[in-house]
Amino acid sequence: MQTISSTQTKFWLRVAFKGFTLFVIANLVFPFSNIDYGKFSLYNLIFMGRLRLPYSEQPSESYNVTITNLDAMFASHILSGKPKFSTEYRVLLIGDSATWGYLLLPDQTLAAYLNEMQLHTPDGKQVVFYNLGYPVMSLLKDVLLLKRGLEYQPDLVLWLVTLESFPMQKQFASPLLEQNQSEVMRMLNDLELNKAMPTPPLVQQPLWKRSLIGQRKALADWFRYQLYGFLWTATHIDHAIPDEIPEKQVDLSADTEFYSQSPPNFDPHFLAFAVLEAAFHLATPTPIILINEPMFISNGLNSQIRYNFYYPRWAYDEYRNLLANFCLERSLTCWDIWNLIPPDEFTNTAIHMTPQGTAQTAQWIATALDKWMQKR
Repeated sequence: MQTISSTQTKFWLRVAFKGFTLFVIANLVFPFSNIDYGKFSLYNLIFMGRLRLPYSEQPSESYNVTITNLDAMFASHILSGKPKFSTEYRVLLIGDSATWGYLLLPDQTLAAYLNEMQLHTPDGKQVVFYNLGYPVMSLLKDVLLLKRGLEYQPDLVLWLVTLESFPMQKQFASPLLEQNQSEVMRMLNDLELNKAMPTPPLVQQPLWKRSLIGQRKALADWFRYQLYGFLWTATHIDHAIPDEIPEKQVDLSADTEFYSQSPPNFDPHFLAFAVLEAAFHLATPTPIILINEPMFISNGLNSQIRYNFYYPRWAYDEYRNLLANFCLERSLTCWDIWNLIPPDEFTNTAIHMTPQGTAQTAQWIATALDKWMQKR
């Protein structure tokens, strides 16, 4: 039987010690190295760029991963891989999960249906739509993505909104904002929003959380997302749609409160119109068209009190009046299509639509957009 000599033992101990030392050094250096791994992407290089930002509840079935590194999110998007030619009129779509296309395939989203129409501007440019919608209802989350999207020279932004995105208390309720605190705080300061809304304190992560060990989950998710590029390119699947989709709620409660607000009016500081205002200033000179998105209108129990699970009637009516006045006073282009789509074309919530409902919305927007362009 072969025995290990003392010389070999010392050698392997030195190897282990050096390996451990290098591992410790790498962990200590990583937080100060300013290496942004998110900028390195196989998408738009080896794999086809994604048609929407990465989000997944079932990664193994949807060949997708929820990641919150903004550089990685945009590096994988088709927007990053397509140079803007002089013949392109570039339009960004931002909004919530309905814009992203929850329970829809990549070719059934609002952006996909609009691109199918092969629209052109009056001077002959092809109108190309890019989906920057992202689940979670928050205007501030939309502005964060808008800020990044503006780096890609859009000619127009279509921003789909609904009342659920407006309450001040909802503005920071998104992992995307929580995981990008430094960028969010800089944006709030640049847009002077820190004076208009309560902002959470910037929490400095301890050194160990910024090390390789502390970032191991984020790095693993990023690496797995790159590997899923093989399957995405082969299948064009990025969202697992269950065989059975839960029904939207038709019979409603008789509760008239909306986030502790009671009829007949909202508190003046309850809705985050300041975020809307800041976004329009941020985008200038790129025009933004604000779209009050379609929603399900129930005819079930207590439907005389509530439109749907989300909204008491008084709250939604008040919101629409405030939004109309906001747009009128600032001469903004705003389209209110809240009741455009029949109730049967909504799936599991009051805002998620079927492919047919999404296609109808796209057709209405395309017609209105053509008229808007003719007048410019």
